[in-house]
Amino acid sequence: MTLTPIHPEGWAPALGYANGMLAPDGTLHVAGQIGWDASKRFVADDFVGQMRQALANVVAVVEAAGGSATDVARLTWFVTDKYAYLAAQRAVGEAYREVFGRHFPAMSMLVVSELVEDRALVEIEATAHVG
Repeated sequence: MTLTPIHPEGWAPALGYANGMLAPDGTLHVAGQIGWDASKRFVADDFVGQMRQALANVVAVVEAAGGSATDVARLTWFVTDKYAYLAAQRAVGEAYREVFGRHFPAMSMLVVSELVEDRALVEIEATAHVG
């Protein structure tokens, strides 16, 4: 089986990983996305701002593979502060719907002590089925 690397146009290079890997059957594995933009600059220092950007990054990878947000079947969230997430539930929901609309795939959330990028508060990975 040959996998195709997926990299949204205009994004800074991914070093040592791929943003997405597309299988011939249309299964797309999206690498963990954080709250930075295409130039790898953080757009916010708050949980909701980073979460919105991470979700938008997930969708950008899916779209680069020819899909859309509704093709996402699974999201896994890694958060560094459970209480920041819980305290912002209304804003989290609003930001989520801005990016994904009313599409709610299977989701898991794990609380971790830290992420590789020190400023990152959330990392979100996905599995989608495109084509």
